[in-house]
Formats: sequence, structure tokens, C-alpha cells
Amino acid sequence: MAAQPLFVLLWSSAFIAGVIGVGAAPPLLVLFVRFTVAGILLVAYALLARVEWPRGSRLRHVLVAGLLMQMVQFGAFYTAMAEHVSAAVIALVQGLNPVVIALCAGLIGEVVTLRQWFGFGVGGIGVALAVFDQSHFSLTGLALCVVGLLGLSLGTVYQKRFVPAVDPRAATALHVVVSAPIAGALAWLSGQTHVSDAGRFAGSLTWMVLVNSMAAFLLFNAMLRRWDATRVGKLFFATPAVTAILAWLLIDQPLRLLTVAGLGIGLVGLMFAARTPTGSAVVARQPVPAAR
Repeated sequence: MAAQPLFVLLWSSAFIAGVIGVGAAPPLLVLFVRFTVAGILLVAYALLARVEWPRGSRLRHVLVAGLLMQMVQFGAFYTAMAEHVSAAVIALVQGLNPVVIALCAGLIGEVVTLRQWFGFGVGGIGVALAVFDQSHFSLTGLALCVVGLLGLSLGTVYQKRFVPAVDPRAATALHVVVSAPIAGALAWLSGQTHVSDAGRFAGSLTWMVLVNSMAAFLLFNAMLRRWDATRVGKLFFATPAVTAILAWLLIDQPLRLLTVAGLGIGLVGLMFAARTPTGSAVVARQPVPAAR
């Protein structure tokens, strides 16, 4: 159980590091350096640990999931940050991840109960309240947030459907390795190569690589291997309020009463969405591997 609150804290911190990083360099350059350094470290770690690497069609599925969860998600979210969308608003949109996963539950052999749907609804209300009066963004920024949300949700569902038993250390390494050259090419083609504040750039990237790309995603993939995608996805209901609190403490963004109320309501939603199968109520089935 300790893994769940730790994951929420680590994941939420990525929004703060992202705001700082994008303020010091263009978003695609930030992603390229983050993916490159994290890829080197994660591959070295996986090789030292002698993990089993996926091959053939399983490898292709892991790479597709990685592009969705890393390149699409963070490429869209970081670009939204560069468009002055706040960390709390991006966390708000990403907080809808459990709903998208629940809508896709049938594709990965999972059943969502009425109790869970109620929990998702309550959690969604909490998410909205947490950053309601901070939600000022352009249509472009909103569209980018939606693209980032879909990257995370569809990548999660895809990996759980096709490669549910992949070693999380191998999956995490491959996710960033496949994303790095694409981020680099896009950064170069768009002219995003100038760093305006080397100190903030280096500091934010150190956190992104060690904490977000490595620790958080290793934990995420480990939970995805052990639990069903719906259970893992519901943790994202807690990230908007936690992000808002971290933003208040670390980057001086105001913490409003609605944020506190949203946190409480979101936690109630998490309680209802928690899986408690009894009797004939089967809430999760093991998906049949297709070939993360």
C-alpha cells in the first residue's frame, strides 16, 4: 500500500519540475535531454540486473506503449506548459486518466463495477474542484492537455492488453529509449535548441531523470504488472490536488479553498473506486497475452 501514496507524490512532482524546466529551455529540448540521460541510466540498470528483455512482437508492443506514455504524453503536456497552462490545470486533465481507462476496460479483460463508476464520478468532481478557479487556458493549451491524457491512458491500456507481464525495468528503459530520438528530431526541426537558464535547466532535469523518468515510472510499471489497469489508473485522481499543494509550497502558486475541498472529495472517490470484489462480483480478469 505504501507504493500508492509514494507514486502519487513522485508523479505529482513531475509537474513542478516540468514548469521549472520549460521555463529554462524549450519543451522538446527538455524532453530530449530527459529521455536520453534516463535511457542511458535505465538501460545500464536493466543490464546489470540481467532482466529479461522482450523480443519480437512483444518488443514492438512495448515500444508502441512507450511512445504513447512518454513521447505523446509529455510532448503534449510540456508544450502546454510552454503555452502558459499551469501545472495544476495539466494535472486536472491528467486526473481524468482513470475515466478513460475505465471506458477501455473491456479491451483488457477488466470489469468496472457500479460502485467504481460512482467512485470515478466523485473523484472527477474532486478533480474539478481542486483547480476550478485556476482553470484559465487557451483552446490550444486545452487540446494539448487532452492529447497528453490520451497518450497516457491509451499507452497504459495498450501495455496491459498486449504485454501485461513484461519486466518493468525493461519496459521503463525501452519506453524512454524509443522516445529520445523522436524528441531530439522534433526539437531540431522546430529550432528548439536554446537554453536560457542553464542552472534551472540542469536542476529540473536532474529531478526529472532520477525521480520522474526512473523512480516513478519503475514504480508505475511494477504496479501495472501486479495490479489491473483500473486500480492503477485511479491513483491519478489524487494528483491534481497534490500538484496544487506542491505548486503552492515550491513555486509560489496560490492554494485556494476549493483545492482543499477537491482533495477531500477526490480521496472519497478513491475509496469508492478501490477494488473490493466479493461473492460473484468479479471486478478483474487476467487479459490473455497477445503475442508492454
